[in-house]
Amino acid sequence: MAQIGKRNQLTVLKEAPPGLYLDAGEHGELLLPGQYIPDGAKVGDTLDVFVYRDSEDRLVATTETPHVMVGEFAYLRVVSINPKVGVFLDWGLAKDLLLPIREQKERLAYGDWVIVFVYIDAKTDRIVASTRINRHLNLTAPTYVEGQPVNLLITGPTPLGYNAIIENTHRGLLYGNDLFAPLAVGERIDGFVREVREDGKIDLSLDRAGYQRVAPLTGEILAALKAAGGRLPFHDDSSPEEIRAALGMSKKAFKQAIGALFKQRAIVITAHGIRLATTPPQS
Repeated sequence: MAQIGKRNQLTVLKEAPPGLYLDAGEHGELLLPGQYIPDGAKVGDTLDVFVYRDSEDRLVATTETPHVMVGEFAYLRVVSINPKVGVFLDWGLAKDLLLPIREQKERLAYGDWVIVFVYIDAKTDRIVASTRINRHLNLTAPTYVEGQPVNLLITGPTPLGYNAIIENTHRGLLYGNDLFAPLAVGERIDGFVREVREDGKIDLSLDRAGYQRVAPLTGEILAALKAAGGRLPFHDDSSPEEIRAALGMSKKAFKQAIGALFKQRAIVITAHGIRLATTPPQS
């Protein structure tokens, strides 16, 4: 059976003036309008389509890709308002996505951007959005492991850093002192799980945690030192921006990596930077 609000692999049953009719299982025959038919598509082919309801509440298919699908969070813009119903969001399809009044935490205006969760309303069977994201987060104990790569959606700043939604399921925290630059609400970035605490809260990082992070970075620092003639002008007073621009890592990760290299007696740390242990000190 075709899943509403998701991409589906559906078989072409027949061709008609409006377009192609696809086999949607229990939903019957589903129209793929002519403007969305791929070149050369014919009866018997299997097409990758997104299933949703059109402006007349009929189930239809499209080969277009929306910005978000059912069960996911996204950052979308308000493009029209109906005071009696709610606001409508641009999600990349011809029919805009409804954010009902009851699902708005605050009054929205044309042009506003909001973090929303997209789901199927049980009463109307329509795809709708909600800004009440807390009720749609997964509250079960997470099974992430330290260093696991994850996709993050930044939802807003906190006194400690930034909250982020992890893989459309849990909430996590990126600490501000680990970041080299501010993050933007709605930004999607790749990160890593630093730690899952006993209370279930998840700490995140933009670098791999622990030894998994430090080991490859020590090699990068050694390579940079050799390329620079054995010396680099980075130390405790260097700015995070300088370190990130030159070495592509956070200041915290840099300090952990040079600490490991110092313990291995591979480098010498001075007030002016670092140098290879085999490089003589400056006169």
